[in-house]
Amino acid sequence: MNRSYPHPIIAREGWPIIGGGVIVSLLVAACAGWWSLPFWVFTVFALQFFRDPDRPVPQDADAVLSPVDGRVVVVERAEDPYRKVEALKISIFMNVFNVHSQKSPVDGKVTAVEYNKGKFLNADLDKASTENERNAVLATTASGREITFVQVAGLVARRILCYTRAGAELKRGERYGFIRFGSRVDVYLPTDARAEVAIGDKVTGVQTILARLQPEAPQTGESDQSAARAETAAAPDTEQQLIEAAAAKVREAEKNIAG
Repeated sequence: MNRSYPHPIIAREGWPIIGGGVIVSLLVAACAGWWSLPFWVFTVFALQFFRDPDRPVPQDADAVLSPVDGRVVVVERAEDPYRKVEALKISIFMNVFNVHSQKSPVDGKVTAVEYNKGKFLNADLDKASTENERNAVLATTASGREITFVQVAGLVARRILCYTRAGAELKRGERYGFIRFGSRVDVYLPTDARAEVAIGDKVTGVQTILARLQPEAPQTGESDQSAARAETAAAPDTEQQLIEAAAAKVREAEKNIAG
């Protein structure tokens, strides 16, 4: 197990709700007996909703872990709306019975956190990614790979909580946020990442590997230097051809004058 996970098995975000449910249930039970049953049902529901179990964290360097429990609803190429580049998009829908604590999918440095107000459409819909209230975390791995993971509010969810900020260092499996009552998480990866899940798959937060990152592509600078070297090597031949062409034109002109 992850001994460094500093969170109780029941998320702190739920303590006021669970505590309130217990108090109300006891009061109604004392006054009305069995009429308290619906209140106890709600309390039990809140207890399971706010569970936040500690789980073993895979340490594969190339693995991108699932940030949450849920069901995969999107695996496709799409534009990362925050970086404005083409990306591999993997979206996970969470129902009210899933663990809603969000964990970092990779080791990386947070370069930006962007919050957007929006609607509260069904998080299972594709347009929820662009129209719903959402919070994006942009991170860069040690190898320079850029990854974006977005908390998206749902039909019932009304509160997105994010505890990280730009400049922070996240470790894979580290808790960075929470969404209350049904939502979605979008993960945008480099286009050369290899998806390890398909639409319809059920995933477990931290334990399921969503994708694997490929080794870093050659640096642009190296490609430019190679092209420059090739151009320099070809330059003498090109210059010699120009000289010979000019000399041929001079000879032709002398012949015309002599004639």
